[in-house]
Amino acid sequence: MASKRQISKQNLGLTVAILLTHVLEVATNDFQETSMGLQFSYIDEPRHHIRQRRADPYTDYVVEIEMHASDISVINELKIYLNEFIQNHTVFNNVTLLESNFTTVCSMLPGNTDYQCNCENEYFWPCDNCIKYGSCGSITNNECRCINAFPNNFCQPISEMTDATACHKRVITMSVEIKEIFDTSLTNPADDNYKTKSQQIESTINKGYKSLSNYVNGSAKVTGFRSGSIIADYTINSISDSPDFTSANINVSGLPLIQNAFSLTEETIFFNRTDKIYPKQSVTLYCPQSVMGPIVWKVNEKDLDRIKYSFGPDNSTLTVKAADVSDSGRYSCILQTNSLPYIQWQNIVIEQEPSIIVGNNEQVYPCEDKIVELTCCVNGDYSIEWVLNGTVQSSGSGCIAVNHMIQKINCKEDNYTCQLQNLPQLLDYSYSRSSVTVKTSTEDFPCKNETFELGTPNQTTEKPCDAGKEGSIIYTCLQEGWIKTQDNCVVKAIKELESRAQVLVVEDIPKFLEELSNETYKYKKDITDSAATIQTIVGILIIVANISQNITINKPVIENFLNIVENITSDESKNTWTGLNNGDMTKRNVSTNLLQAIETISSHLSDVDFSITKPSIQLNRTINDDNSKNIDVKSHLENSTTEILIPNVPKPTAITIIIFTKLDNVLPTRNTSNNDSKTSENIINGDVVVVRVNQTIHNISFTFNIKNASLENPQSVFWNFSLDHWDSTGCKVKSFGNETVTYECDHTTSFSILMSPYAINNRALAYITYIGVAISLASLILCLIIEAIVWKSVTRNDTAYMRHVSIVNVAVSLLIANICFIIGAAIADKEQPPSVDHCSPVVFFMHFFYLAVFFWMFITALLLLYRTVMVFSQMSRTNMMVIAFTVGYCAPLLIAVITVASTAGPKNYISKEDACWLNWDESKALLAFVIPALTIVAFNLMVLIVVLCKMVRRGVGALTNSNEKHILVVIARCVAILTPIFGLTWGFGIGTMVSHNLGLHVMFALLNSFQGFFVLVFGILLDSKVRESLAGKLSLKNLSSSPTRGTNAGTSSTGGLGILRWLRRRNVYNLSDPSPATSANSSSGSH
Repeated sequence: MASKRQISKQNLGLTVAILLTHVLEVATNDFQETSMGLQFSYIDEPRHHIRQRRADPYTDYVVEIEMHASDISVINELKIYLNEFIQNHTVFNNVTLLESNFTTVCSMLPGNTDYQCNCENEYFWPCDNCIKYGSCGSITNNECRCINAFPNNFCQPISEMTDATACHKRVITMSVEIKEIFDTSLTNPADDNYKTKSQQIESTINKGYKSLSNYVNGSAKVTGFRSGSIIADYTINSISDSPDFTSANINVSGLPLIQNAFSLTEETIFFNRTDKIYPKQSVTLYCPQSVMGPIVWKVNEKDLDRIKYSFGPDNSTLTVKAADVSDSGRYSCILQTNSLPYIQWQNIVIEQEPSIIVGNNEQVYPCEDKIVELTCCVNGDYSIEWVLNGTVQSSGSGCIAVNHMIQKINCKEDNYTCQLQNLPQLLDYSYSRSSVTVKTSTEDFPCKNETFELGTPNQTTEKPCDAGKEGSIIYTCLQEGWIKTQDNCVVKAIKELESRAQVLVVEDIPKFLEELSNETYKYKKDITDSAATIQTIVGILIIVANISQNITINKPVIENFLNIVENITSDESKNTWTGLNNGDMTKRNVSTNLLQAIETISSHLSDVDFSITKPSIQLNRTINDDNSKNIDVKSHLENSTTEILIPNVPKPTAITIIIFTKLDNVLPTRNTSNNDSKTSENIINGDVVVVRVNQTIHNISFTFNIKNASLENPQSVFWNFSLDHWDSTGCKVKSFGNETVTYECDHTTSFSILMSPYAINNRALAYITYIGVAISLASLILCLIIEAIVWKSVTRNDTAYMRHVSIVNVAVSLLIANICFIIGAAIADKEQPPSVDHCSPVVFFMHFFYLAVFFWMFITALLLLYRTVMVFSQMSRTNMMVIAFTVGYCAPLLIAVITVASTAGPKNYISKEDACWLNWDESKALLAFVIPALTIVAFNLMVLIVVLCKMVRRGVGALTNSNEKHILVVIARCVAILTPIFGLTWGFGIGTMVSHNLGLHVMFALLNSFQGFFVLVFGILLDSKVRESLAGKLSLKNLSSSPTRGTNAGTSSTGGLGILRWLRRRNVYNLSDPSPATSANSSSGSH
């Protein structure tokens, strides 16, 4: 509002007062619900509200008025009203109102106490206000339309704006490292977590940098996140090229920052070559030194070693020696500037090494008129060419061919070279070319067809894959001709992803897995039929899982991971997985590597509840925030009723449960008893469940529905990666019936059910064993009591003495061994796995005394053999006792001590599952019992055969039928008596190791658990001399059928030595006297 004439300050003040009163009255009448206030300054005071436009006698005045309204609509209505009222309106004769303009509108942000002030048309904030208070939008032409404050001045008209070169704005790139675990959601700008974290960082930095001179307030902008805890890249705006961040960074609070968290960053050029970098080339990077100071090089935020890399003076250059794909990445040179690290970086890419496949380097064809085709293939995006004598024959990418003509009249030798095209700088590297020498022959070769060269037996040749695949196929010359023996072809799209996986960084995982998921779905048929492609995909998943161990995986990433698993484990791939599991060590580990990758990545999921369901996979992620909560997860997959119950889960606990209904197609069936899937009779007969918990859990219950109801003998197992097979340690079957199996485990990993078509009724065998051992214990005690009673009567000569010494020591050793067996069984029943401290002493004594039983049986057989073969030899009783006790106890003790000494250190002395007994899986300590025992059994069997042969030879001269029958009866009696005494019943153990026949297992259990009973019957009670002596001692009726047989034992004793007596009396020898003619009275000893 202005006047054309000179006016007094008094009239001007009066004019302003009238105007403001009028505006206030209009506003109040028209907007009764709106509060409004006006204020202005006195003219005679130098306030900013009244500004003099010209310094001449006739002055134009601009009066600035502040109006406060609670509704923005008031301002809009007043604009219209004042324009109509003021136009050429004269208040006094010398005062005229020319115009009114609204310049600045300030409003409070909703839910906040901060203001934003916007300029009206043709009005702007000067640059210094934009910088000082922060612009709501962009700063252009040194001005802005909106600021984030309520200043003490108003917007200026564009005509009054001056050039402000000091307002030149510079964008500074920086990074800050936050001490939190990187989450893959931070790679997606559309994710809520990304937005929240960005806003938090931007707000914190804007507040902290308010005190930074020349900082454009509110200009902090997050541009991305990287791993290593969390590295946030952001930009700020400043009107200074080098602001001092020292104090400003100290003011940044509210974020868990690491020490020296802030850095200046700038993308630069270390390597100024325009061509690509190829494998085995050396690459030198130059660090631009805009500031002075020490230089540190890193790649992908990791320090470099001086073996792979070399450094120039003052570290200003870095040379990568013989680069390969794995050397690709983000290279950084770090300097110290302006109190902050100054990081210059560049992404360096090393190309994939080409693989040129031409087949055998020497190929022989028949010397006849024909055209043969030579094929050359290369991976990646390389171009190749066939060259003969310096002339290019054909060229292209992928696979190319050249026709070679053979003429019968001139069968010459030619040398073709397939090489990279248009890359002369790589000709010095062997990978750039491959040659083929074409030869001819008139000889007859066993392998010959129209496509392949001639081949000799067992010769191999390499041929390229079909279109769309990379790799090669190996053919072998066999009797049938050229036969494909190895297929290494991989779907091309998967092979390219494998190359990228070699240099994969955390930030690229989400997009990479999404792409891999799409490709596995797209080429599913080709993948499920290709073992090499599945092996490649599993290798990629292992890489992803390994680099994910220090980050958090969100739902979209794990979902893509499970999509890939779903695609490669379908029913269509079952035969392919079977071939892998039955292959060499590299192939057989593919399935377990897949399981390992699943377990690894599922251990690092985001701490939020979510679930994922695929046709054959169900994932449940649960965060327990309640004390002692039960976690119960049921399968909703087709044909699956699997249920997992984890009771009393402590707080807080993150639990991941994944149910797979198709992993039984994938995993091998090898377990503790059979470490070879080819020969294992076990079958995975249920779902596979992966359980990952971040706390120690001691009790997990699983209920599986079995897939094949005809299988029996369920084993509750988990995959033990250390032993590389299924293991049941810490797991116990609770119930089996109604086509379900329930068991409990005291740890978490990957679980399933192993079952077998050959089931042994373990409960029946257990009853037989315990009953038999109990009867044996009673029998052995009775045996020792009888021996004590009749000892003097039945040990009157050396032979009888040694026989009864052997029987007593067999009985004592077997008695103690059976007691140890019962103690060990009690420990194993109470503790699973058996305790090393509790089991080891029991196993030692059990091992020692069972071996002592066998060695005393060996002494018994040796004595019988000695008396049978060495008729005229006589050894003193003392010598026989020394030999017997040395062999009977010292040998078992030595074996037992060596066994425990060699295996106790790594705690592999006892079995880690089921029973308190010697270990088999890790140390093979059980061989220290099996080998001596079976050796003695084999020797005793030979002794029995020798004795039988002697008996048959003695009976050949008898011609009467009665004598023949007598010989057969004695032979049968001999076999019946010596079989348990010699321990030959343990030979049935070999059968139980190779057969699942229930009858055989029952027979073995009966014969050996009742061994003490057999010792009593065949070693004591069937000896007539013992019976007679016992009857005399106890004054009982003579148990013998001939009470007067007295001193001449003759054939009255049916023990082993009684058989000897029968043999020798056929030749008129008496055991007590080696002379050939002995009176009956001289043979009064017990035999």
